Amino acid sequence: MNRLANETSPYLRQHADNPVDWYPWGDEAFERARAEDKPLFVSIGYASCHWCHVMAHESFEDPATAEDLARWFVSVKVDREERPDVDAVYMAAVVAMSGSGGWPMSVFCTPDGRPFFGGTYFPPADRHGMPAFRRVLAALAEAWEGRRGEVEAQAGALLAAAAAELGLADRLAAEGSEAGPPPYAQVLERAVGELAGRFDPTWGGFGPAPKFPRPTYVELCLRHHLATGDPDSLAMATTTLDAMAAGGIYDHLAGGFARYSTDRSWLVPHFEKMLTDQALLARAYLHAWQVTGRDDYRQVMAETLDYVLDDLSSPTGGLCSSEDADAGGVEGGHATFTPDQVRRALAAHPDLLDAALSWYGVTEGGNWEGTTVLHRPLGGPLARPAPVEAARRLLLAERRRRPRPARDDKVITEWNAMAAAVLAEAAAATGEARWAARAEEVGERCFGARLADGRWARTLGGAQPAFAADHAWLLECCTRLAELTGRAVWSERALEVADGLCDQFLDPAGGFYTTGRDGERLVVRTKELLDGATPSANAVAAVALLRLAALCGTDRHRLAAERVLDLAAPLLADHPTAVADLVAAVGLSASPTEVVVAGDRADLLAAVRRRWLPDAVVAWGEPTGSPLWEGRAPGAAYVCHRFACRAPAADPGTLEAQLDTVSARTTGE
Repeated sequence: MNRLANETSPYLRQHADNPVDWYPWGDEAFERARAEDKPLFVSIGYASCHWCHVMAHESFEDPATAEDLARWFVSVKVDREERPDVDAVYMAAVVAMSGSGGWPMSVFCTPDGRPFFGGTYFPPADRHGMPAFRRVLAALAEAWEGRRGEVEAQAGALLAAAAAELGLADRLAAEGSEAGPPPYAQVLERAVGELAGRFDPTWGGFGPAPKFPRPTYVELCLRHHLATGDPDSLAMATTTLDAMAAGGIYDHLAGGFARYSTDRSWLVPHFEKMLTDQALLARAYLHAWQVTGRDDYRQVMAETLDYVLDDLSSPTGGLCSSEDADAGGVEGGHATFTPDQVRRALAAHPDLLDAALSWYGVTEGGNWEGTTVLHRPLGGPLARPAPVEAARRLLLAERRRRPRPARDDKVITEWNAMAAAVLAEAAAATGEARWAARAEEVGERCFGARLADGRWARTLGGAQPAFAADHAWLLECCTRLAELTGRAVWSERALEVADGLCDQFLDPAGGFYTTGRDGERLVVRTKELLDGATPSANAVAAVALLRLAALCGTDRHRLAAERVLDLAAPLLADHPTAVADLVAAVGLSASPTEVVVAGDRADLLAAVRRRWLPDAVVAWGEPTGSPLWEGRAPGAAYVCHRFACRAPAADPGTLEAQLDTVSARTTGE
């Protein structure tokens, strides 16, 4: 057993019995590499990564490969979810070298951490144009021993390329932006125009296969429709949501979404399920339900959130990170069905068989490797008739008797806060008590995830200090819980988190660094501005700080958010979809809406919550010291929009009319 057995990361613990002499990322590995003058082999992945498992079985469990690694390298295993800062630096280097990246990521570095060669998966033998992993090891060992000058030169070039890739925010800060971001309507129009050029009009989504859900793009289309009434932007959103919910990327038995689809029609997924995807997609379906009133969107949102609470809940009270793509050693082995398997599952209820086979499209030939990924025809109803719902429950029970996918039980502050924020927003909109209770429970776990020195931790029970994204989502979580519960304590906690975010991560030139002022110094210090699979830390921070400033009247936090927008102004003007999540901050900065419901007026609060007001904050319950509460007599609602207040509304009809006005079309503002 190597050094990984007691690590907090399940991904690292998966490798504890490898013959490879693994080190976790840290000083011990670097010190040994310097002492023995050996390069580092840095292997980066995550617990639910299918190809990480494949390379582990093929290479890291092989004694001969382990012997080569021990002879020539110091081997370091990194969980990208625990250390997104390390992952970002080496991903930039791999992309600069090869033009693409992914996981598993295999990076070879000098003893001080500078990358000189990298790639992703390497097979055990030469195939498909890829060199065998042991051949790569031998070649790099020979280069290190015999051509050190070339290696050092390559390390310098790759580090410079990675720094250039990651230094976009710093370059923008150095160039400065006098004008600030363009008007919200202009940014939104440009963003949706870019999306229209990539849109698949048949199957939805924004680009070719493999297709990844991009819920932010859907929400931009919904925002544009709210602002302009444009039916085309609404159609882009609904076509995408409809096709994803019908396809196999959606789990029709347990709820929730797989990571991505391998094909254009969202039919065959890569079966791993990430907490982040569930949270962000549930939010998109929630907002689509609020905009359109379609009950099937609420159904998908509800089943996705219930999947999170049923299948990803941790005994700690938090939420686990992911479920694996593999079950019983087979990718998707837990999720697909043949007609015989359906017959056996429904043997006691043969009257349900035809309905189940027809509804989920289960056929003898199947649609993937001789079996069927359950799906619905595009345009068919999603609401299940009673016989199909009965069959679904029986099929799910049968599936749960199969080998289950491994679960990554890391409780990540960023991801948990994201999920809690969405649960809180969904609970407020629907009145669902279970979501409200779990939102607050998860929020409490996130807020309490502290290190001995009082700083927040990246993971519950871990030793890594939280990153900017952890703080940003925790801030968003606290403000959403303040809106859900009406408890002043959540506003107070939001202020504490915001101060920590600004004190530790804020660059006076604009934007937030990934790591804190006293954090570990890597070969490059990153400032995350462009969106990836999740919103960038700066986008989340800007939105959350603007919402907090509107709720609590804090100029410091508003100015920090506006500096992010100033920093990103050239991108917002010319490439808004590259910073899609920042578009929401532009709208919130330009046209904020503040709603205060004073006193015990559940009817007024319900009138606010039933609609999506993307640029609004809502205060109710316990008054705080915020200027937002000044002069608010109990028994009425107070709506302020774009820094001007309406007359107090004492009845739901008057309030709804005012909300109609503030959410009216804004093109040209």
